Amino acid sequence: MSADAGIVAGLAARPNLRGAVLCLLAFAVFSGTDVLVKLLTQHFPVPQVTFMVTLAALVLLLLQAAATGRGAALMPRYPRLAMLRALLLAVDTLLIHYAFAVLPLAEAYLLAFLTPVLVAILAFLLLGERLSMLAWSGVVIGFAGVAIALRPGVVALSMGHAAAAGSALVFALSLLLLRRAKSAESDGALVSTLLVVQTALALAVAAVAGGVAPPGPGDIAMVVAAAAFLLAGHMLLVRAFRTGDASVVAPFQYSQIVWGCLYGALIFAAPVELHTLAGAAVIVLSGWLVLK
Repeated sequence: MSADAGIVAGLAARPNLRGAVLCLLAFAVFSGTDVLVKLLTQHFPVPQVTFMVTLAALVLLLLQAAATGRGAALMPRYPRLAMLRALLLAVDTLLIHYAFAVLPLAEAYLLAFLTPVLVAILAFLLLGERLSMLAWSGVVIGFAGVAIALRPGVVALSMGHAAAAGSALVFALSLLLLRRAKSAESDGALVSTLLVVQTALALAVAAVAGGVAPPGPGDIAMVVAAAAFLLAGHMLLVRAFRTGDASVVAPFQYSQIVWGCLYGALIFAAPVELHTLAGAAVIVLSGWLVLK
């Protein structure tokens, strides 16, 4: 058996491992959206950026469905659950986009990384998922890594930090709903419902906040790129949490700190400090323990 075949066989035999790999890919892709959103918020209000990106993602999804003849798969069979998850993620997106606008990327990520801890606790209480002591240690150690990198008590807290922490709770609840989604519900229906609700909510908030300013050609290109990343990330994320246990898959969100530091340094000239690297190393260790 070749090395590649062995990897594929291993993923097929271990749903949690397959879910973890999909989660790693999802958050790598989401990071591309986050960078472009931060760049766009330098010229447009946060609600307008959210509206433009989610609308473009919805258009891309509809075009893909039309090209493949899978338009019917975008209609949810269980609309109540799909709508509830969509509302949660719409609120989460507005909160985290605000955090990205006012905080360094790595700092916003670190507070958003409360999500895996919350998922582990809520999955135990609501879904009856059982983690081993080693896996629980990994979740707790991951949170410690977040604390090391953020240095609580040193960084001045703001509304941006509150928004990032609030998004973590809402996102955790939305991830648990993915585990409750029936197998008959398509991934496309879950994503399309999210994009429809999120687009409508973002437009309403943008209208109340002062309207929508016309974007230029360069802005539109950036919006389309962000939308493509957003759509791919959501499709991967849905599949990840429908494949593995939520409490096992969620900690792989911690991998996003690597992308946050990398993009922050390359694009926004944000320094990568020693405490951030130390926290990231602890987070990597936590992911390894969760999968043991």
